[in-house]
Amino acid sequence: MAGARAAAAAASAGSSASCGSSSPQEPGFGELLEEFSRTQYRAKDSSGSGGTKIERIEKRCLELFGRDYCYSVIQNVNGEICGHYPRHIVFLEYESSEKEKDTFESTVQVSKLQELINRSKMARCRGRFVCPVILFRGKHICRSATLAGWGELYGRTGYNYIFSGGADDAWAAEDITEEDCALRSADTHLFDKVRGHDIKLLRYLSVKYICDLMVENKKVKFGMNVTSSEKVDKAQRYADFTLLSIPYPGCEFFKEYKDRDYMAEGLIFNWKQDYVDAPLSIPDSLTCSLNIDWSQYQSWDLVQQTQNYLKLLLSIVNSDDDSGLLVHCISGWDRTPLFISLLRLSLWADGLVHMALQPAEILYLTVAYDWFLFGHMLVDRLSKGEEIFFFCFNFLKHITSEEFSALKIQRRKSLPARDAGFTLEDICMLRRRDRGSTTSLGSDFSLVMESSPGAAGSFTYEAVELVPAGAPTQATWLAALSERETRLQEVRSAFLAAYSSTVGLHAAAPSPSGAIGGLLEQFARGVGLRGTSSSTL
Repeated sequence: MAGARAAAAAASAGSSASCGSSSPQEPGFGELLEEFSRTQYRAKDSSGSGGTKIERIEKRCLELFGRDYCYSVIQNVNGEICGHYPRHIVFLEYESSEKEKDTFESTVQVSKLQELINRSKMARCRGRFVCPVILFRGKHICRSATLAGWGELYGRTGYNYIFSGGADDAWAAEDITEEDCALRSADTHLFDKVRGHDIKLLRYLSVKYICDLMVENKKVKFGMNVTSSEKVDKAQRYADFTLLSIPYPGCEFFKEYKDRDYMAEGLIFNWKQDYVDAPLSIPDSLTCSLNIDWSQYQSWDLVQQTQNYLKLLLSIVNSDDDSGLLVHCISGWDRTPLFISLLRLSLWADGLVHMALQPAEILYLTVAYDWFLFGHMLVDRLSKGEEIFFFCFNFLKHITSEEFSALKIQRRKSLPARDAGFTLEDICMLRRRDRGSTTSLGSDFSLVMESSPGAAGSFTYEAVELVPAGAPTQATWLAALSERETRLQEVRSAFLAAYSSTVGLHAAAPSPSGAIGGLLEQFARGVGLRGTSSSTL
């Protein structure tokens, strides 16, 4: 496909296409956070006078995607497909550079993709179908909700059949055929139908790996199995896929994170709760190279658990095969964007995706698209103190090392032995006066203020050194690692500075030092970001 498709041809296929576009007036990251913390995104509510900000955010996302990718857009303008998915769902076809265009070519026809989406949307919770969101080496990394159980499936189809589409994320009445109504008396036949469409969509996107983050086998409400998951499908319809059950705490657990003054170290989920019945299950073929004792997962704190799960996901997408990955939790708008965002940022930091984007731009894209436009309920989560959104970006400090890099295998195979006269330990032992400014992000050594536990309820600060920009180039692997660390720290710094001026953090209880109340304020001043206009972040 040469260049962008004609708009008329795209419209006839139910989508539009782009291979880059002119930049719209760029909304700032502070503006995005303010809108995000004020309202939950709903596709059908994003028009009229109240939709101006949303429209600017959507246009900004399309412009950022277009920097590196040729893409098509599947239209969801009034939430016809899914009420809490973007109005303009981006399907990345291939990287727009000539080198990547020759290496990977999309085999997906967008009109066919949209047909499969329309058929499969009933199969998953809240209609949140399998949606590709990241393109990495020709593989699609997708997100969705879990499978709909009979309670939700019958409830939603019945509700819409009678009331003709009253809910935001329900299916339209015209989707309910006489055949559907007749099949309601037989669960197996109905599940064969809707889950069959879901499986066709997964196969069309070449997805092989399905990572399920639920801590339950099925979600039960009012004594009814509302949702299910692939791992407990009685008919084993998903047996041809590689299923991974990697239970991860839901958003409610992040209230404990906030109540511990935002300290994830030492915070361990209670796996003995009655509703927790999904064990960790990963094929041995995917774990042998990771050097992780997975049998100890219930003893991991939140930091170690998130790190190990991210290592697993990165190893899957970085494998030699051409298969894609699906990540989902229950509704697909809390834990799912957490790991999708970490995957996008980690691969970007290695220079493997979104290569044209600067730190502030990739931050904007992942917050706007992966979180806001996919329906994360930040307003509700903030009101309950469930700070999973903040945790995601504060967690970037824990994934800066080479062990999270998708480049490490290539470096170990291809690079010569490093100069024994200049080691990483040598750099880390440099005296403070040789390292440059502690406040300037542009200095040779950028120092990022980190919070660390001191006495109960108080915080101390330590400087975490970044490798100097002017380090000798003999150790190429070290230079690459330095760039990864620097890029992730810049994203985290920009996020914390903007978050401090819009949303802010609040202590669970007053502390003698009052440190937590001003945590982000002190951070922003410490790295020289306080006073910067939020519209330029």
